[in-house]
Amino acid sequence: MTGSHDHTHSDHTHDHDHGDAERWKHDGVRVIPGDQLDPNVPSTAGMDRKAAINFARVGAQKLWAGTVTIKPDAKTGAHHHGHLESIIYVVKGKARMRWGEHLQFTVEANPGDFIFIPPYVPHQEINASPDEVLECVLVRSDGQAVAINLDIEPVEKPETVLWIDPVHRDPAENK
Repeated sequence: MTGSHDHTHSDHTHDHDHGDAERWKHDGVRVIPGDQLDPNVPSTAGMDRKAAINFARVGAQKLWAGTVTIKPDAKTGAHHHGHLESIIYVVKGKARMRWGEHLQFTVEANPGDFIFIPPYVPHQEINASPDEVLECVLVRSDGQAVAINLDIEPVEKPETVLWIDPVHRDPAENK
């Protein structure tokens, strides 16, 4: 990193030697080993969800992070996460998402892809592979885990949706 670092504070002078080291020692960076994740979190049928970062474990005020594993050909029940925004990062396998009032929309994601789920959106995670486990990392916009299961009668054939943002256009338009 280059550039200058202004270390002045308007209301008081701050001397890093007065107790900050001891405070930061216990309230600073934390590493949560992958084999020590907490399985006691709200889950949805068909998934194995575990917490890594939350209020109870590290005091996180605005984030929840963890993992989810879905067995081959399995799917979760329909659910939403209340007022929380959610991000899913696909580590391994092929994820298929269904969403909408009747799970009428679908899209697939591969390793390296990110999935964004806005607040209150009914959705379902599906492992699209018949023989490979789906492994994902989850991040939510609050230190609490919220999973509200829904009783939804899904449509038989959902509509595939290709997400196109303002910068990246549909690849078919370039042909």
